[in-house]
Amino acid sequence: MKQLNVDVAVIGGGTAGLGAYRAAKLSTPSVVMIEGGPFGTTCARVGCMPSKLLIAAAEAVHQIERAPGFGVHPQGETLINGREVMDRVKRERDRFVGFVLEGVESIPARDKIAGYARFIDDNTLMVDDHTRIVAQRIVIATGSRPTWPTAWDSLGDRLIINDDVFNWDDLPAAVAVFGPGVIGLELGQALHRLGVKVNVFGVGGAVGPLTDPRVREYAAQTLGSEFPLDADVKVEMMQREGDRVFIRYLDKQGQPQEIMVDYVLAATGRRPNTDRIGLENTSLALDARGVPVADRLTMQTSVPHIFIAGDASNQLPLLHEASDQARIAGHNAGAFPEVTPGLRRSTLSVVFSDPQIAMVGASYRELNSALGDCNCFAIGEVSFENQGRSRVMLRNQGVLRVYGEQGSGRFLGAEMMGPDAEHLAHLLAWAHQQQMTISQMLDMPFYHPVIEEGLRTALRDLNAKLRLGNDEIERCQRCPGE
Repeated sequence: MKQLNVDVAVIGGGTAGLGAYRAAKLSTPSVVMIEGGPFGTTCARVGCMPSKLLIAAAEAVHQIERAPGFGVHPQGETLINGREVMDRVKRERDRFVGFVLEGVESIPARDKIAGYARFIDDNTLMVDDHTRIVAQRIVIATGSRPTWPTAWDSLGDRLIINDDVFNWDDLPAAVAVFGPGVIGLELGQALHRLGVKVNVFGVGGAVGPLTDPRVREYAAQTLGSEFPLDADVKVEMMQREGDRVFIRYLDKQGQPQEIMVDYVLAATGRRPNTDRIGLENTSLALDARGVPVADRLTMQTSVPHIFIAGDASNQLPLLHEASDQARIAGHNAGAFPEVTPGLRRSTLSVVFSDPQIAMVGASYRELNSALGDCNCFAIGEVSFENQGRSRVMLRNQGVLRVYGEQGSGRFLGAEMMGPDAEHLAHLLAWAHQQQMTISQMLDMPFYHPVIEEGLRTALRDLNAKLRLGNDEIERCQRCPGE
């Protein structure tokens, strides 16, 4: 058995693991990275990049279908060649993965250890049965994995996750998507537009990450008018029949419906990969899901020399968040015992549906829980249905809600569905991180005619509802204690 003594051991070779490794190496040369599967990122292999390739193909079809609205009439039937669609998705996916692997290959072989690591104690890791590592500091960057009800295992290879979609050689005829979250909405709509018969099902009424009831209801109605979407379905039966799956469910009117699909796509959530690394052999404090509790500014756990980053931390499973956490955790592990807070950016998330869904800063649910009882935040709103540039482009669907703090007038957050929401969300995230007030945001330039004018309308609506001044600030400061 091989024995190693190192300054820093990073468990995981994905986005967070690679980032933590590189950050730690800036402080010490004695760093190893342990990976049981392929090195590289979920984003490039089976996440954000291949999904956007599929979405881009779907958007091309949608543009053709929308052309008659401009008086432009394509001649003949639009032919969607599923094999060509998937061939491009896989070719470009492999290209993106190749760029990541080029970076991995530049890492010295002695720093990369293949195998699955388990804690023996707070400082000792066993990699499979071949390497024992004593590390002065450890970064947990083990990522996450999809989850689904165990009863679905009986569907065999008819049950798939998003990883499997990007290995298809051709498009199937029918798919049932369970989970109208980010993955479910993006893949469900894309497959629908590419000619696949799609039903999207959920439980509890959630649509994407949205918490604002006005925006969530709008999103459910808009997407549900394009393809079957039931965010709170009652499934009575789901069973495999040959190479297909039979599903019987009650529709929104309570009427029984039956469908046959080629695949059931489980987009029902992910769980951190912290349950198989021997945490029971450590003195780490864990939360209710068995994830090490960590300071979000330092990524330091209850054991001072152990840090955590990325999806494994269960804080916000997004690539840019994983990268930020990795930089912080890796730096602090490398420089330990000196531990410094890192930059945590304003929350920003986007769903690449059409119209797009985005959230910035504090959510409606968070604000309503903290400030709702004392009316210490106000809401501004705009509809994109009559917004000038949106109508010009025949993309006039959506609603934007922005939140501001009473007294100070500070911008608190936003939830939206609308055209180019990804760009509006970035502008708002920059304003949120700079702690700008609504008045200051309205002082910024707005060109004409642009979709951003809709944002200005929402900000003006919010500004008119704000009560400013020290008296209001003091009232809201007292309110939570009353």
